[in-house]
Amino acid sequence: MKIIAKNISHLRHLKGLTQEALADELQVTRSRISSYEEARSAPTIEFLITLSDYFKLPIDILLRKDLTKASDFSFIDIGNQRVLFPITVDKDNDNLIEVVPIKASAGYLSGYDDPEYIEQLEKIKLPFLPTGKHRAFPIKGDSMLPMKDGSYVVGRFIEDRSEIKTGKTYVLVTLNEGMVYKRVMNNIDFNGSLLLMSDNKTYHDYSVPIDEVLEIWEFTCSINTQEYDAQDLKISSIINMFNDLGVELKALEKLR
Repeated sequence: MKIIAKNISHLRHLKGLTQEALADELQVTRSRISSYEEARSAPTIEFLITLSDYFKLPIDILLRKDLTKASDFSFIDIGNQRVLFPITVDKDNDNLIEVVPIKASAGYLSGYDDPEYIEQLEKIKLPFLPTGKHRAFPIKGDSMLPMKDGSYVVGRFIEDRSEIKTGKTYVLVTLNEGMVYKRVMNNIDFNGSLLLMSDNKTYHDYSVPIDEVLEIWEFTCSINTQEYDAQDLKISSIINMFNDLGVELKALEKLR
């Protein structure tokens, strides 16, 4: 009950409302708002539904997540929910990149919408990035050669799924596949899914329903933790050539 009490008070202050003003908005008495904020009584189910609709936040987040770390209403839609997703800045008001370390990547699926989990991630600044929310993810395995195991992909958060471009690479957080970095073919309009393709063709392509995609981050840059050798770069050129050809052929097939 302490969390919901703090959240009601904090969200009210973010809106710049007095208890009286919020009470008017929700069509309840001021004393009722005061009672909830001071944790003298527990909100009813009906009130929680009204509060959820007003602030456009799921009841589960209102009850279980401490929202007091948010300095504004930096909320981004994911599916039918809205989760806390503040853009982190430094003292100079420059955007910071949260880095998901390899040892913490396994827990990302359960913590991606937890403000406390995100708050604990290390942060870096890269001044050449475009505007937007960025996060760095570790790469595992060799499915996206020449990207080496242990490298990092910095991605820009994609809110509008219509922005997903066929042939581009993305980090995806999915319900059943976890966190993956793949080249994507956008089949949303065709069958409501994304086709995920590896640049290393020893791995099979597979489809993921768009409803199972929790987050998608568009490739912005990569941070390599190992030096490329000449053979890596030759392989990369060949892979890219065949990949581009494959994308063009699949685009032509759709026109037939």
